[in-house]
Amino acid sequence: MDADVDKTPLGEPEVTSDDRLWAALAWIPISPIWPIVAIVLLLLEDKKDRPYIRYHAILALITGVVGIVLSFLCVGIIILIAMFYFAYKAYQGEEVRIPVLTDFAESQGWV
Repeated sequence: MDADVDKTPLGEPEVTSDDRLWAALAWIPISPIWPIVAIVLLLLEDKKDRPYIRYHAILALITGVVGIVLSFLCVGIIILIAMFYFAYKAYQGEEVRIPVLTDFAESQGWV
């Protein structure tokens, strides 16, 4: 990690505007490239080590997969709208908490 990155009191890197932008891009469901952005963020060395970006990329992937499955049940449009809202919240620097999905991702140790 960079020595010139400011640390929060808990020792985690400060969330930068670059982190917020990448986290928001992970949420935006632009078909067919939607999952590619989140996957690329998880593969890039400098991005995957940033906790804020990793958190949002993993949750965006999980939410998208659930949305695709639910789209067969005509609920996918609600997930699509929600993902734009989550992109906005990520860009504002806020953590997105989706009741079942966030707990699942945390219990698996992914975020």
